[in-house]
Amino acid sequence: MLALGKSKQPPQDPVSLAQAQRAKEEQDVQTAFQKGITALRDFIAPSSLEFSSTRFQIGTRLARTYYVYGYPRQVYTGWLSSMVNLDEIMDMSIYIYPVESQIVLENLRKKVTQLEAGIQIDSEKGRVRDPGKQAAILDAEEMRDKLQVGEERFFRFGLYFTIYGTSEDELEFVSHKVESMLGQQLVYSKPATSQQEQGFNSTIPQMVDQLQIRRNMSTGALSTSFPFTSADLTQDNGILYGINMHNSGLVIFDRFSLENSNSVVFAKSGAGKSFLVKLEALRSMMFGTEIFIIDPENEYQRMCEAVGGAYIKLSLDSTTRINPFDLPKVIDNEEADNALRSNLITLHGLLRLMMGGAQAQVQNGAQFMLPALAPSEEADLDAALINTYAKAGITNDPLTHAAQPPTIADLYDTLLHMGGTGPQLAQRLRKYTTGTFAGIFSQQSNIDINNPLVVFNVRDLEDELRPVAMYIVLNYIWNKTKVDNKRRILIVDEAWQLMRYEDSANFLFSLAKRARKYNLGITTITQDVEDFMGSRLGRAVVANASMQFLLKQSPSAVDVLKDVFKLTSEESKRLSQFPVGQGLFFAGQNHVHLQIIASPTETSLITTNPGNTDSLQNNQPLEQGTIDLNNRLSPGSAGVV
Repeated sequence: MLALGKSKQPPQDPVSLAQAQRAKEEQDVQTAFQKGITALRDFIAPSSLEFSSTRFQIGTRLARTYYVYGYPRQVYTGWLSSMVNLDEIMDMSIYIYPVESQIVLENLRKKVTQLEAGIQIDSEKGRVRDPGKQAAILDAEEMRDKLQVGEERFFRFGLYFTIYGTSEDELEFVSHKVESMLGQQLVYSKPATSQQEQGFNSTIPQMVDQLQIRRNMSTGALSTSFPFTSADLTQDNGILYGINMHNSGLVIFDRFSLENSNSVVFAKSGAGKSFLVKLEALRSMMFGTEIFIIDPENEYQRMCEAVGGAYIKLSLDSTTRINPFDLPKVIDNEEADNALRSNLITLHGLLRLMMGGAQAQVQNGAQFMLPALAPSEEADLDAALINTYAKAGITNDPLTHAAQPPTIADLYDTLLHMGGTGPQLAQRLRKYTTGTFAGIFSQQSNIDINNPLVVFNVRDLEDELRPVAMYIVLNYIWNKTKVDNKRRILIVDEAWQLMRYEDSANFLFSLAKRARKYNLGITTITQDVEDFMGSRLGRAVVANASMQFLLKQSPSAVDVLKDVFKLTSEESKRLSQFPVGQGLFFAGQNHVHLQIIASPTETSLITTNPGNTDSLQNNQPLEQGTIDLNNRLSPGSAGVV
């Protein structure tokens, strides 16, 4: 017999036991790791949600959801824009449900029958006619006609919004503000009492309408509630001007995309007009635009030196010379044929300005006008100019335009030795040749500018000579502009100094009209709004500018600008209350409330307030040439700063 007993299990391999133990430990670690992973919903979820009958608390903020239940008989386009552009934190949801036209037609037929029966019963009982029933019948019949021919469709419309506040008082303040705003348009809203949770779910972006409070609307009425009505001036190309205060969007714009690229800047002293213009110039240079600046107050030197620009100081003591008789080296055949004649016309205006023609002067407290040139003087001056060019070998033939041009000294000599009124004209011109103002404009030009940024500083010139210098510099820039077709911006600061004189104002206006042809944009800056806009030519310069900037104004200037720019009463009121760096930006037919923004480095280069540079996170102004203008952005780039 065989003895049966327990069989012995073979001993386990120690290696297998260790592997199993290690696998179990790895599984435990993996399980613990999975428990510790934070999901996306954990990041976006509030710390707590507490609902009551009239409001709810989400984290530390209080909130309240409203629904709109009442509308006027007629709603107008943009009635919702006041809500969209309200400067408060708000979530808004619009639900639109299409309805079959046949169902609506049947319901309207029944409704009209009921209303007509009600009117007949009232008439039989001698009751006073109810205008509401008559209006309802007319509306229903009109809707039936439009639905029948497919002109309109029918929809169910629901509008809910949730407002937020950091405290009970703030929540009540915002609630009253929103309800009053809607009530002014006969649009009535109510808080979703005892349905705050459903209201909150209806306004967050999950497309769930748990309130289901709707109003019948036709296609026309529904179109008036289009929510995207805030002003927008953002393009794919251009430079950054600032922040759109209506919707916190970026204002990125290309001035050369308009019908003309001229702009005007109006602001009182210290409102930020020079800051804005210098910021635009810096950013435009990054796209390859060349900048010319006429600087009457030495405000652009720091920026010019930082980017390695050409800084030309014009004064009686400087060695810089600009000859107003220079002719442009144009390539275009038509322009070449008219180059001499065009420059002669310009010289006529300049010489009238230099000789005192139609120029206001103040003596012993009284203002008077110096005598303009008489017709005989005009004729003699014209003949002298032609003869002066002819003596230098320059005629209407473009082949002769390469010869060295004459100077004012040559014109003086021609006038002195000709008959008629020539000697008298020469005496009036002598102070520019051998007198007090000799040298600066009576010799051959010694500048040949080839730089993306050129600043002409006229601060140190005498008051009488400054408008003459600005006129000559404008003509020099204009001649250079006609040589090629590069993108250029000409900045004329304190332009009111030119507008005081008829000839210089005419010349600036002429540039503004013709600049588009040569890819030139003229920026005119002034703080003397009343005098500028009071001039016929000043208004014409503004009319020929497709871009305008209105920063903070003095109260006396607001009424003038309100009439010119057709501002609303609210915009006019804000115009005198804007903080520094804010204003209205007009581009074509659109305008927005703009906040100018700059990086600390840009601010250190362009600010004229010495206190600003100390509070810019210790950023020091850059040394000369530290901004590399050769490393520019491509024209399609959108990020500038």
